[in-house]
Amino acid sequence: MTITDVRVRLLETKDDRLKAFCSITFDNEFVVKDVKIIQGAKGIFVAMPSRKLADKCPQCSTKNHLRARFCSQCGKRLPVRQIPMDEENRPKLHADIAHPISLRCREELQQRILAAYEAEVESSRKPGYKPANIYDPDELDADERSEAAPPPPPPSPGKDQPRREFGSGIL
Repeated sequence: MTITDVRVRLLETKDDRLKAFCSITFDNEFVVKDVKIIQGAKGIFVAMPSRKLADKCPQCSTKNHLRARFCSQCGKRLPVRQIPMDEENRPKLHADIAHPISLRCREELQQRILAAYEAEVESSRKPGYKPANIYDPDELDADERSEAAPPPPPPSPGKDQPRREFGSGIL
């Protein structure tokens, strides 16, 4: 799998540890969004997209984040939970949604993302800087738009083929 695009969106805050968000495109076909670029104690690093870990309320079964004291649905006081710890004995409150499996892949991702981050920081210092749109990889920059060919029209179903729409119940 080849990294075909990395888009970085710098954050305006100067004091925050979170420096930017980015999206990574693989083979021009698969996108991972909400990758974070963070300034840590040992330097800048990349954090993959994650979600808060949750536990269910014993009364109504609604999911609540691990540090919640009351249920967000029914308001019942939640029992004190044992929060899992990571390898460095810190509370584990988030789980990765997408992440590299091998060290080689992690290093390649981090290298490409941080290079794109540094390039975006340099670009942001120039007059007329326009931030990248990381949330719509289909939206091309103005110079890319003129070079891109229009996408082919979607195939239409024939008379004998049923119409299929994802999630609509029509088959």
